[in-house]
Amino acid sequence: MRPLRRSVKEVTMKSRLALCLLVLIAFLTLFPFAALAAEQSGDAGAKETGIGEGVKRAGYGLGAGIAIGLAGLATGIAQARIGSAGIGALAEDPKLIGNVILLVAIPETVVILGFVIAFMILGAP
Repeated sequence: MRPLRRSVKEVTMKSRLALCLLVLIAFLTLFPFAALAAEQSGDAGAKETGIGEGVKRAGYGLGAGIAIGLAGLATGIAQARIGSAGIGALAEDPKLIGNVILLVAIPETVVILGFVIAFMILGAP
């Protein structure tokens, strides 16, 4: 019979993963604020240079990547579930092909919206 307790090594790896994810989330949360705080003050007509502008651009790129990545991930999960249910429905009644194709195509709008949000982020001044 297998023991019900987890091994110490397994708990340690899970806690390390959780700690890494918490540090990543904290970094991503504080990153935009650091970019805004590092901006140089000057006259409005001058082009901004320095670390503040670079950090701000990196934040824009990171935000656009997150927008597309999360939209694609959510669409993949939705299409996997809808597709498997659709194949089951088609096995019983082949006349449902039009409805299944329509239902599989609907989650693609989430990815399109993710692309739109990413282009809006990258087009920000």
